Amino acid sequence: MVFQYQISLPAFPRGYHLITEIIEHEIRNNEINDGVIHLLLMHTSAGITINENADSTVRQDFEKFFNLLIPENFPYSHNMEGADDMPAHLKSSLIGQSLMIPVKNGRLVLGTWQGIYLCEFRNSAFPRSVFLTAIS
Repeated sequence: MVFQYQISLPAFPRGYHLITEIIEHEIRNNEINDGVIHLLLMHTSAGITINENADSTVRQDFEKFFNLLIPENFPYSHNMEGADDMPAHLKSSLIGQSLMIPVKNGRLVLGTWQGIYLCEFRNSAFPRSVFLTAIS
């Protein structure tokens, strides 16, 4: 059986935000018990990944590292939407826009210290959408 649903996320400020509980809520509400989910973040200036869920300094270090790796003050050609736009696209390509996660007994199968991050790369907050496909 295949189930598909679009999840609307609130506008988060620039940074790395745990959205695991939002995704788990959708799994429970839609009675997805066993199988696999695919999450597609439907944007090119944000990313989605799995990483450390317990210590918020990990998310701060992600922000510092990616800002050092892909600075806003580089002379990008694509800058019509502001200095943060092209760096956001590059960061999004490196992090990625999709995840595949097993579901067992109505719960995400994640490691003890794993959580799902929405990685917001723009300086202005935007609502974001995640398209969830569940296969059971």
